[in-house]
Amino acid sequence: MFKNKDGTLSIKKLTASVIALILIAVLAVGSVVIIPAGHTGVLVTLGRVSEYVLQEGMHVKIPFAQRVVQIDNRIVKLEVNTQAFSKDLQTISAVIAVNYRIDRGMGYSIYKNLGAAYENVLVVPAIHEVLKAVVAQYTASTLVSERSMVSVMLDDYIKQKMQPSGIIVEDLNIIDWDFSDEYINAIEQKQVAEQNLIKTRTEQEQAIVIAQAAAKQKLIAAEAEAGAAVIEAEARAKQIAVEAEAQSEANRKLAESLSKELINYETIKKWDGKLPQVQSGSNPLISFDLNQ
Repeated sequence: MFKNKDGTLSIKKLTASVIALILIAVLAVGSVVIIPAGHTGVLVTLGRVSEYVLQEGMHVKIPFAQRVVQIDNRIVKLEVNTQAFSKDLQTISAVIAVNYRIDRGMGYSIYKNLGAAYENVLVVPAIHEVLKAVVAQYTASTLVSERSMVSVMLDDYIKQKMQPSGIIVEDLNIIDWDFSDEYINAIEQKQVAEQNLIKTRTEQEQAIVIAQAAAKQKLIAAEAEAGAAVIEAEARAKQIAVEAEAQSEANRKLAESLSKELINYETIKKWDGKLPQVQSGSNPLISFDLNQ
């Protein structure tokens, strides 16, 4: 086939055939594109982006006139170091981790509007902006105490901002909060002061409780003593009343038992034989009559 009439090889024909085979191979290879798993393809025809995407698998394209830009639709983890000012004007440094992916049907729009560097053009600036907007609503202390709520707000804000562009945020986490050295020192001093105040209040409350217990104990003792005195006084008064009643009864019986003869007898019994020098009234023993 490649020989001349004289039987010699035709170099020109051989070269042309090799070139033709190479061109065919190049055209064949350039006409086929394979989209790997987890990716989609954006078809660009002479610089114009087609408004549809190529899914996973093998596709045919026009060699030299068309090219395919592959878009990774798998979840990508991005960590961003950023700063913001809190509501009380404290400088907050944060490390934010965002897991996101490209919507499989929006790859052409992202490439057309943002280009292949969409992460630096849209994602990273959006994280900075959202962090500043959320942190400005909280004081530095509440950012620590309400960290979970802040994380939820950041997640909601970043989703609302990027989803219309075809970037879907799967998850957002605050890896680290950091504050200025001055603020940290101020917080430590405040905590020490609060602990001292709590300790002082506790000691005061303990002293009050002890004093109240002692006063109550004294009151109980005084009430008991007063009660005992009342009981003793009542018993004494009752005893005196009983003794007085008994004495009165004895006197009454004694008075009933006394007679005139008994009185005279007792008087004579106790008389020493001497007459009194002064006499008033009558003598039960002798009656004197001076006119006799």
